Amino acid sequence: MRLMVYSHDGFGLGNIRRMLAICTHLLDSIPGLSILVVSGSPMLHSFRIPKRLDYIKLPCLNRDLLGEIFVKYLETEINETVKLRSELILSAIANFKPDIFLVDKKPYGIRNELKAAIEYLKIKLPETSLILLLRDILDHPDVTIPEWQKHSYYEAIQKFYDRVLVVGNPEIFDICQEYQLPPMVARKVQFCGYIRKQLGRKSPNLIRSELRLNPEEQLILVTPGGGEDGYRLIDTYLSSLVLLPASHKLRSLIICGPEMPLKHQAALKLKAAVYPQVQIDEFTDDLMSYIAAADAVVAMGGYNTTCEILSVGKPAVVVPRIKPSREQCIRAENLANLGVLVAIHPNDLTPDILLRSLLQQLQTPQISQTAINLNGLPKISQYISTLLAKKKSVIPFGYNPSVQLPKLAMIAKIV
Repeated sequence: MRLMVYSHDGFGLGNIRRMLAICTHLLDSIPGLSILVVSGSPMLHSFRIPKRLDYIKLPCLNRDLLGEIFVKYLETEINETVKLRSELILSAIANFKPDIFLVDKKPYGIRNELKAAIEYLKIKLPETSLILLLRDILDHPDVTIPEWQKHSYYEAIQKFYDRVLVVGNPEIFDICQEYQLPPMVARKVQFCGYIRKQLGRKSPNLIRSELRLNPEEQLILVTPGGGEDGYRLIDTYLSSLVLLPASHKLRSLIICGPEMPLKHQAALKLKAAVYPQVQIDEFTDDLMSYIAAADAVVAMGGYNTTCEILSVGKPAVVVPRIKPSREQCIRAENLANLGVLVAIHPNDLTPDILLRSLLQQLQTPQISQTAINLNGLPKISQYISTLLAKKKSVIPFGYNPSVQLPKLAMIAKIV
């Protein structure tokens, strides 16, 4: 059976990391499944690619802090690059002939680049099921509703998509209500829960041993996700260490993120050089091992990082991004209201406030892992495996040879 995945790739690593986690779980739980991913993510090659999964790398697009899409690497116009991507996707669908096409975030893709492919599926491969995958929050309703109306996304879901899977909990953010989904669209929505992250490849004890932590030292992990806009968070954290009371023995591991500009990385490493208890790395493909080993986490509020924190119940101080989308801010505030973490609005971020919040969290017990629904992966797998099983069945339910064979003979004569 064949699954094709379109991974939206506008800003950071969040979308591709989430989709690869879903793909890996599907491959582990559905024998005989092959998955083809199409994405423009520049970091695809850096992740461990499981067997029975391959990918087609599209030319990179990116989104600035104002939300404008631009070509990341090629010296080409945005329209011709989107046209190239669109034709590559269409060719892949026509040749791969997926049983299911799983689309991330935008029903028609970035700048409607999926529109031709979706219309092709409707006409040429009508048996292919279309599934839209949405994270818990897209943006503030004041932004999302007009955008969806402008691009006819409600109509696209109603006309083309079989199901909308949401990796989130309606108790935290109900997209049906918040985004005013029409009844015909809302009926296709299935909330799956957040995605529980698997434990890393190394035990907490091994990580702490590798970092040479003393028993009395507490480990703080600082991560801004992909890192493209993470300079201020790390810079403020380093500034806060000047205010740290001598009685607190903290060791800090800072993961800048692979998309942080080199000049920002260099500036942070220079600033951190005066702190022997601080280690700075650029990237790890095993972040969960370090989160599990940490006593507390300081992070931005991306979907994946939040799920990682929730999966091991770590105390956390989250400073969410507010541009180009308010998604992180809404999620962090809603979780903070539930007492799951501490959220600091970027406009309120100072070394003093960050340090006080961190020391407060170090005194907080770990979060109960049953507090938030983290069953997203098994729920997605259950739905897709059931759908594939129906497609795999050659003889439909209720098949009667005495009725069907004469019909097939009649069709054969007509042909």
